[in-house]
Amino acid sequence: MSYTLQTDLVYAYTKCSQENNIQTLTKFFNCSILTHPVPFNSLLSGFVKNGNPLVALKTLSLMNVNGVPIDTYALCSSLTACCLIPSVGFGKQIHTHVVKSGWGSSVFIGSALVDFYSKSVAVVDAAKVFDEIPLKNTVCANALLSAYSDAKMWANGLELFRIMPGFNLCYDNWTFSVALSICAGLYAIELGSQVHAKVIRTICDAGTDVFLLSSLIDLYGKCGLVTKARQVFSMAAFADVVLWTSMLGVYGRNGHHKDVIRLFKKMLTKKVRPDGVAFVSVISACGHTGQVDLGTEYFESMARDFGLNPSPEHYGCLVDLFCRAGELENAWKVVDKMPNKASAGISVWGALLSACCDQGHVDLGKFAARRALELDPMNTGVYVLLSNMYAKCGLWDEIGDLRESMRDKGLKKDIGRSWIGVTV
Repeated sequence: MSYTLQTDLVYAYTKCSQENNIQTLTKFFNCSILTHPVPFNSLLSGFVKNGNPLVALKTLSLMNVNGVPIDTYALCSSLTACCLIPSVGFGKQIHTHVVKSGWGSSVFIGSALVDFYSKSVAVVDAAKVFDEIPLKNTVCANALLSAYSDAKMWANGLELFRIMPGFNLCYDNWTFSVALSICAGLYAIELGSQVHAKVIRTICDAGTDVFLLSSLIDLYGKCGLVTKARQVFSMAAFADVVLWTSMLGVYGRNGHHKDVIRLFKKMLTKKVRPDGVAFVSVISACGHTGQVDLGTEYFESMARDFGLNPSPEHYGCLVDLFCRAGELENAWKVVDKMPNKASAGISVWGALLSACCDQGHVDLGKFAARRALELDPMNTGVYVLLSNMYAKCGLWDEIGDLRESMRDKGLKKDIGRSWIGVTV
């Protein structure tokens, strides 16, 4: 069999069903006389791209057993496969092989290892690998920066961002996007503004980078600067659903509920297809503005017009919509007609409980509280709402029993706190 034909067959095998892949793969290795890694790397990469990470790792194992050289490409593809598997064991075995075989100095493998540990929420291991890479690049720094951001290790992320130039690493669009997300997480508007200024000076295509613009919108929105967020949104050369959804979130987060509805309508006229997050924003806004019919229409249009299946969060918004309007009966009908009541999140039962508290509907409120506590037994907010409902209805004995139950579980009402940012 020719080299070219074997390579073509290798790629074809990656499209086999997963049930037949291992058997076909083993037969291929048994009959193959090739020892060059390229066809096998194609096989390995193809399995990863087609969503068969375990078969990809089996390919790596068979390459090793059959004496096929394992190169940088094979190791990087295998680490990508490990990112798709819940267990970190496979990735750690490959890491051990990397160290033993002398590949530890490769910046490509180092970047793949940082990415693997980052996506496996093993941030400390990712940082250790990054420190051990002799010649770092921006790709591996960005992987670690993203890991710090996802893990809410804001201080570590800012420190890495600060020292990147010391390693002769240039900031790119992704670096700035993650750095802005970190500033948003810290509500650090002064620092975020400095990063924005750096973006303006160094990134020529900022107006076309959706993720960078979305990070800027999110930063200004979380810091209450709605006008600045709107300015960033307006400067976008092309606004896709990500930017529209980001701006909807800014309006909603800052109480500009009428602007949410206005922008959503404009989004539809621009033929931008809304996603599930956009519908959460607009249905919630309808609830806050008392537009029950409009909110219900938007909810129904999800499946009817856009083929979107409402999630528990969408049902929670609809329940909240009716509860705010004092329509407890309709709110209960929504819960009762949910396709899978077991999937009703705590937001659904919390909204129903809050409305029962406002209107003194004790029986339904107790039922909602019981279902909410089944989902999160240690949620103090549910206990507080239930206590408030009892107090409003003069049920003091029930309050005493409730407080005793909280003490037995070691629960205390959260103490209010405020954060104040000081610029020196």
